[in-house]
Amino acid sequence: MPIAWFNELSKTDIPKVGGKGANLGEMTKAGFPVPTGFVVTADTYFSYVKRMGIQSRIMDIVQNLDVNDTAELQEASKRISEIMVSVPMPPDITDEIVEAYRKLQKMRGEQIYVAARSSATAEDLPEASFAGQQATFLDVQGEMELIKAVRKCWASLYTPRAIFYREQQGFPHDKVAIAVVVQEMIKSEVAGVMFTSEPTGDRTRLVIEAAYGLGEAVVSGSVTPDTYKIQKEPLKILSKKLGKQHFKIVRSERGLGTTHVDIPPLEQNTQKLSDERVLELSEMGNKIEAHYEFPQDIEWALQEGELFILQSRAITTLESKAEEGEVSGELLTKGMGASPGIGAGIVKIVMDMEDLPKVQQGDMLITKMTNPDMVPAMKRAAAIVTDDGGITCHAAIVSRELGIPCIVGTENITQLVKDGDEITVDASKGLVYKGRLALKEEKEEEGSVPDTRIKVYMNLGVPEKAEEYSTLPADGVGLMREEFIIATHIKDHPLKLIKEGREDVFVSKLAEGVATVAKAFAPRPVVLRLSDFKTNEYKDLVGGQEFEPKEDNPMIGWRGCSRYYSPEYEKAFKLELKAVRKVREQHKNLWLMLPFVRTLEEAKKVIELMKAEGLERGPDLKLWFMAEIPSNALLAEEFAELCDGFSIGSNDLTQLVLGVDRDSEVLGKMQLFDERDEAVKKAVRMIIDGAHKKGKTCSLCGQAPSNYPEFTEFLVEAGIDSISVNPDVVKKTKRIVAEKEKIAKQPFTLFGFKF
Repeated sequence: MPIAWFNELSKTDIPKVGGKGANLGEMTKAGFPVPTGFVVTADTYFSYVKRMGIQSRIMDIVQNLDVNDTAELQEASKRISEIMVSVPMPPDITDEIVEAYRKLQKMRGEQIYVAARSSATAEDLPEASFAGQQATFLDVQGEMELIKAVRKCWASLYTPRAIFYREQQGFPHDKVAIAVVVQEMIKSEVAGVMFTSEPTGDRTRLVIEAAYGLGEAVVSGSVTPDTYKIQKEPLKILSKKLGKQHFKIVRSERGLGTTHVDIPPLEQNTQKLSDERVLELSEMGNKIEAHYEFPQDIEWALQEGELFILQSRAITTLESKAEEGEVSGELLTKGMGASPGIGAGIVKIVMDMEDLPKVQQGDMLITKMTNPDMVPAMKRAAAIVTDDGGITCHAAIVSRELGIPCIVGTENITQLVKDGDEITVDASKGLVYKGRLALKEEKEEEGSVPDTRIKVYMNLGVPEKAEEYSTLPADGVGLMREEFIIATHIKDHPLKLIKEGREDVFVSKLAEGVATVAKAFAPRPVVLRLSDFKTNEYKDLVGGQEFEPKEDNPMIGWRGCSRYYSPEYEKAFKLELKAVRKVREQHKNLWLMLPFVRTLEEAKKVIELMKAEGLERGPDLKLWFMAEIPSNALLAEEFAELCDGFSIGSNDLTQLVLGVDRDSEVLGKMQLFDERDEAVKKAVRMIIDGAHKKGKTCSLCGQAPSNYPEFTEFLVEAGIDSISVNPDVVKKTKRIVAEKEKIAKQPFTLFGFKF
């Protein structure tokens, strides 16, 4: 059946008409005020792609596609879209759609406008909702315009965001189809979204967001709407937050599509929906929730005093994933907490699609308004902050599903920060702070922090925090990441600066950042790990594209020591050494660490380079190797002869021992990356024992001790000499180590003898 009318459908018809179509049919039958319409069924889509030979061409493109590669994903989507819009629709399908459109007009007795909305057959399922994946076309008029809109909806099944989502959810591409909802268009004065349960999880309240004009402005996040919070039983308005709306989306005067119209200044801050209408809509929301027996995300519109329901879907993101604890510091701005949690990182501002690739794992994605095409980049972000939007906009819904902290509606975040800044967000409270702040422990243990035989160092990447963190009872800095300074303070690729004759800029800025930390912690040691960017990370520096090759797997590519002695990078490495030598003239507590040392021969080459630049290992200068490769464990004694000690990098060691890409979302969901695996622990023991046999020390600076207290206990038992952890767990780690050492010292009796 190519066409199905709303009154013929129910919520069980998702395989035939998708989530939108099925729910509109369900609500029509239940008597809710749904505008009349029909659905171009999923079978019609399948008939089109199979009869015209499109399906096999699509599968050839998406097979083996790396959806985490933004450029590759966008190119694949573009190719599929070109195929879809270039292959004509069979005449029999065209005739069916036109006949239904004419019938809809006849019901109204006049020429009407319709909305053509994509309804994917795997869309709006519980635990699988992802806002705004496919296309919607508003205020469509005319038979041929509708045919064009249907074909564009079909093509939108393969937008970058839709391809990405299906891969993440495990939906086979060839099993998912697009149905197209064709619905009479409501020319709304006010419209918006209603959640029948507060998105943060409180089911005793519902939330309504309202804006002038069409509801697209609210759903897309392009305006900051009014937000009304309502007690559900009995109905009562608890709070009202009026959004300042600068424009509204309305029907174009040309008669096709929509346009933006400025709102007069005096009307921008006015309440969009009267209190009476808020309560009337809330009552309708309670009835819809009762019908579905589950909290609902509802789109609504008000036209000429009459409320209409345009869509309803189950809310799939009610569970709070907030990180416990709190932060405090210099407040930058505030907005609405849309997805709870705390995050900190480097700012990456995204104003258009070209900006997406610069968002790397752990960055703070800052944007004026979200676009569904940003989903792959959102997946990599530690937190998301927007100028516009409300708590039911696209950014909010997607962030909650991903479990990413999100703040919307700050109005000015894109003006307050720039790329490379560091910020911290407390999305539970809607607050954005300057700098990367430590998470405060909610219950600080009483009493002083005990001394320990095993040294407890801290990991540090931000020189600006050195003075603050130096007051913690750490024995020094066990890992200072040089690349943090390069990325946030220098920003230019070192080879670019060399080409421009600006080597002094690199040396002076790097030396300044390192010296700040060395001075703050003196006389305690500060172990500086020399640069360990991967090629894709170097490309993100200004001018980096010119000097970096494309690698399919940068994680095990041209990084660490292999760069230092290569002809292509050696000049830049010498600048690093020059900066270090400059710092050590004043701060002898600065030690050095070489990352990713693959072979003994490689280590010797780099040591010779350092010696030539006046940095020779000896009593005055300690040199550590990062032990993070299986070869370091297998040849621990041999590597130990070339350095003063090891610092085990548990992240890379786990990755390479288990063969698990630590950045893989797929493997991450399978929980295969685990430093506590026995194979990893055996490699750790081999490195510790190898170091001790040669009279050298062994530390560990990976993430594991910060995440797992039991891993810290294992390290104490294995004979580790020092542990380097995140600043927020220094005290906790000290106490764990002290307790473990205390147990180890307790006397025991064996065969009648006391030990």
